Amino acid sequence: MAAHMLGMLACAEREARGSLTSESMARSIQTNPVVVRRLLRDLARAGLVETKRGVGGGVSLARGPEDITLRDVYEAVEEDAELLGRYPSGPNQTCDMAPMVADYLEGVVGRAESAFKQSLESTTLAMMSRELAARHRRASSRAPRRRAAGA
Repeated sequence: MAAHMLGMLACAEREARGSLTSESMARSIQTNPVVVRRLLRDLARAGLVETKRGVGGGVSLARGPEDITLRDVYEAVEEDAELLGRYPSGPNQTCDMAPMVADYLEGVVGRAESAFKQSLESTTLAMMSRELAARHRRASSRAPRRRAAGA
């Protein structure tokens, strides 16, 4: 959801539409504005968005979309969350195999997490915004034209 919200902000910035409200983002994500506001607090704490209250207020990017990666977004909202769950209480140390299996899997999961974060780091909001705009143009050009009412 946070990446969706920041993607919307990047598109709004590219199109010079100004800031967005938490209500408009919530409608797009189909969630409650309270959920959006909670995410916005995390994103603001990470220096990714700025919020302005009152008339004409809203949310905007705190940095340029080319300077924000999807890894920044992930780390802002997930903090130190594990990508894949680990043993809640560790492997059984009295079992001969359990510690070796756990150690082996730790290496596999560690490499997967590293690749995941590397992939997120290679994508900026600017890249995402451009790709979404291109996809929208392609979809719009393929969509059948609607007839005017009464035509």
